[in-house]
Amino acid sequence: MPLLTPLPWSSAGGRDDAAAGRSGHLAPRCSNPECSTGWLHLWRRSVPVFEGGWCCSPACMRARVRTALERENDARRTSPESHRHRVPLGLAMLEQGWISAGDLRRALEAQRAAGAGRLGQWLVRNGSASEAMVTRGLGLQWNCPVLSLDAGDPQLLTAALPRLFVDALGALPLRIAAGRILYLGFEERLDAALALALERMLGLRVECGLLAEAGFRAAQERMLAAAFPPVELIEAASFSALGRVLSQTIERARCADARLVRVHDFFWLRLWHRRPSAGVPNLAEVSDLICAVGAGA
Repeated sequence: MPLLTPLPWSSAGGRDDAAAGRSGHLAPRCSNPECSTGWLHLWRRSVPVFEGGWCCSPACMRARVRTALERENDARRTSPESHRHRVPLGLAMLEQGWISAGDLRRALEAQRAAGAGRLGQWLVRNGSASEAMVTRGLGLQWNCPVLSLDAGDPQLLTAALPRLFVDALGALPLRIAAGRILYLGFEERLDAALALALERMLGLRVECGLLAEAGFRAAQERMLAAAFPPVELIEAASFSALGRVLSQTIERARCADARLVRVHDFFWLRLWHRRPSAGVPNLAEVSDLICAVGAGA
C-alpha cells in the first residue's frame, strides 16, 4: 500500500480552485499562474486568499499582488479620466428660465469681486435662486438625478468605504435598493473613479446623483462622526515597496479574501476576515489599507 495517494485537482479553473481554498480542500490550486512549487507544498496552509484566489506561499502572494498593482496602474495610465465639456451652470439655469440674465450677471460680478465661492452659492446669496433650484441645475450639467436623504441613513453604511473617501472625495453612500444597487450621493460633481472602484470592491451596481448642499453637509458630518472599519494609511517609496507591504499585510491577516482597487492617486486594499458576500459588510468583518506611492516613484 503506497504511503501517499494522489489527490484530485480541479479542472474548472480559478473560480473552483479559489472556492476549494476557502473551504479547506486538501489540494486547492495556487492562483499564481507562475507557481512552480510541488503539490506537497499545498498541505501547509489554506489561507490567505487574494481576489478570490488562494496562494500556496508568500512568494506566490507577492506575485499576485504585484500583478494586481500593475493592472491598476496600467488602467490609470492607459485610460485617463475624460474631461467632458459641460454647459456652464449659469447658462443651463438661464436656458431653463430659472434665473434672468440680470441674476446671472450679478452673481458672476459678486463671484469675481470675492475671488471665491461657486456660482450656485452666489445665486442663492443674491436671492436669485433657491438651493434646490441650483442642485437641479447641477443635475442638468452632470445628466444625473437629484437624490433625497429621506429614504436612507448614511451612518448605517459606513462599512461601504473608508472615512478618508467620505471626507476628501465628498461621497455619501445613501441606501441599497433591491439588495444590488448602491446609491451614492455627491454635493457638486460626480466622481466616476470612486463609483467604479466601489462597484468592483462591493459587487454592487453604483448609481450616482447629487444632493442639496445643506442636506449633504449635515449628513456628511453625521457620517464622519460614526464608526468606520479600521484603516491604516501608508506611503511607499516605490511600487515594488508597496507590493511588499501589501502582500505582507495579507499574509499577516490570513484573510478570507482581499481586494485591491485604485481610487485616483490611492490604492485601496480591503481585507475580509470572514468569507465575503456581495454587498456592504459588517464593520467587524473588514479592515482597510489606503496607500500612496511617493511622487518620485
